[in-house]
Amino acid sequence: MEGVVFGSIVNEGYLNSASEGEEFCIYNRNPNACSYGVAVGVLAFLTCLLYLALDVYFPQISSVKDRKKAVLSDIGVSAFWAFLWFVGFCYLANQWQVSKPKDNPLNEGTDAARAAIAFSFFSIFTWAGQAVLAFQRYQIGADSALFSQDYMDPSQDSSMPYAPYVEPTGPDPAGMGGTYQQPANTFDTEPQGYQSQGY
Repeated sequence: MEGVVFGSIVNEGYLNSASEGEEFCIYNRNPNACSYGVAVGVLAFLTCLLYLALDVYFPQISSVKDRKKAVLSDIGVSAFWAFLWFVGFCYLANQWQVSKPKDNPLNEGTDAARAAIAFSFFSIFTWAGQAVLAFQRYQIGADSALFSQDYMDPSQDSSMPYAPYVEPTGPDPAGMGGTYQQPANTFDTEPQGYQSQGY
């Protein structure tokens, strides 16, 4: 989506006037509007590439602190970009609305200008959705102890086939005064072998 925004503005966002020798921005002759759209589009595209690489590298991050930082940065950066796209949408839509028809009598580039506004609007929800997904990922990690300091990846410890029993602390509910171990012969009360059933 980011590529559509800055591509539309770069390709058809500037017009030539017969009376003037210089190009001007299609959005109310405001060069800041075109510059903002291009800058936000390019930087958001680069940010997408950066976080795509981080997602590929994420399973190899062994440090719990680094994993937590990566997910938290994903939340913050996605929310920040959603805000920047909201500002960009409002800015471009406003400048398009106040543009004068006499500046573009042949309606050149109007489809590209509208496309940039529309995809700015879609980008708000895309980045906001990414922030929500990153927050859910953070909650899953917090609930499953992925971000706790005592977490140890079970796949890394091959010496323990199962988790050790930890004696509960606090008052002894059964009044046994500690751990209770059942005698070995408790389950062997029935005789071994084949038993005939009476009908």
